[in-house]
Amino acid sequence: MQPVIKTFEFNHFQVNSYVVYDEAARQCAIIDPAAEASYEDAMLMQFIEGKGLSPTLILLTHAHIDHIAGLQQVCERFSLPVTMHREGRELLQHAMVYGGVMGFAVDGDALERLPVNEIVDGDTLQVGSIQIEARYVPGHCPGSMCYVLHDERSVITGDTLFHFSVGRSDLPGGDHRLLIHKIREQLLTLPSDYAVLPGHGIASTIGRENKYNSFLVYD
Repeated sequence: MQPVIKTFEFNHFQVNSYVVYDEAARQCAIIDPAAEASYEDAMLMQFIEGKGLSPTLILLTHAHIDHIAGLQQVCERFSLPVTMHREGRELLQHAMVYGGVMGFAVDGDALERLPVNEIVDGDTLQVGSIQIEARYVPGHCPGSMCYVLHDERSVITGDTLFHFSVGRSDLPGGDHRLLIHKIREQLLTLPSDYAVLPGHGIASTIGRENKYNSFLVYD
């Protein structure tokens, strides 16, 4: 059975959070748990419980505060570590500072104490029968990962690649040239029909971005 991907839009930054699940195995991965309000958290839980799923992975594309607004809750609720690239751990340590600037109420000490499962480029993660390939695509910020689901012909890109756009690189640790290079190397080499599922906004495809994304065509 192919994996199924459910998209939620959470918090005042309109982050796309994803639940990737194997219905037969009743297992799922939560990617970028960004639920900030209690009703958003309830929506996520209602879906997971309604499907009878057990989360086995909590993945981050990156640790910017808007993408981790609900991280503490899900890690503690399911007794799971957060799975992320090691270079993103510093962002977790500064979550309370960034949260104050961007309007998020977070417990920075609690986030810093969360157990972390570190991954690197090329790692394969398993959720039931689903294989998720981790690809390291820095440039938006340190520790940025994208997750390829070959059976679903999709890639979850976080804030690296959007519909006709790319991630901003003017925040600490950003590097525009590195971002463009890594997108071309790690993402645009995927088949053209692969869906691009970004951290904000609407979905696209690799082929469409390769042909029409002006950041990539003309840079």
